[in-house]
Amino acid sequence: MSIVERPDGARIWWTDEGRGEPVVLVMGLGYPSDMWFRVSPALAAGGYRVLRLDNRGAGRTGDVPGAPYTVETMAADVLAVLDAAGEESAHVIGVSLGGLVAQEIGLSSPGRARSLVLACTHPGVARAEWDREALALLADRGNLTPEEAAERSIPFNYAPGTPRERIEEDWAVRLPLACTAAGYQAQVNGTSAWSGLDRLPSLRVPTLVVHGAQDRLVPVANGRRIAKAVPRAELTVLDEANHLFFTDQPERTTEILLDWLGRHSH
Repeated sequence: MSIVERPDGARIWWTDEGRGEPVVLVMGLGYPSDMWFRVSPALAAGGYRVLRLDNRGAGRTGDVPGAPYTVETMAADVLAVLDAAGEESAHVIGVSLGGLVAQEIGLSSPGRARSLVLACTHPGVARAEWDREALALLADRGNLTPEEAAERSIPFNYAPGTPRERIEEDWAVRLPLACTAAGYQAQVNGTSAWSGLDRLPSLRVPTLVVHGAQDRLVPVANGRRIAKAVPRAELTVLDEANHLFFTDQPERTTEILLDWLGRHSH
């Protein structure tokens, strides 16, 4: 593990594993990068150098100066990690909020993105489609303990067929690194004004959009909208998968990612 010192005083935690073409993984709202545990070992074993970081407000980075944390700021953090790792560019895989960060990197710093995977994400809060019950849960998140929020979020995160034991495996990884209420809110407030939809037609980085068909937190219509807007984007919709499709369908997820990376590696 390593730390990147940012100009505003933020200390961004990151780590890497494996050797080969670089892939950087960017996690979603309030989640630590440890939640890539079902994906990152397979990518490393598949011949890639896997970089992952804890976004501002999450994981070991935790609450830092500069709140609220904008998408642009978090994208700059990712690029700072690439610099620290000695990598000029990388494949960028972002889920949910991390997908916004990945879009911003592809749009603002296209030379640094070898390809993009935009997973269970949307083109900006104001231009997205939402489930009202999911929005109510997100609005109430600050009033709940991490354990209460985890329990209430099950129908919005996991497919009905996903075993409870697998969900609790996620919690065992995530809850010890749970974000603070302030960190969560700083991510929400900082990302709410961002929009990429009108810029997506100018995106020239090879792009794969992946979404769970049953996603209730960020409905699949959002993935379809992104894929339609990005020239030559590929779209994969996973059946029997909700928002955290990489937990619902872990083997299929790694197959999709390894196939994509294999087709877009140098």
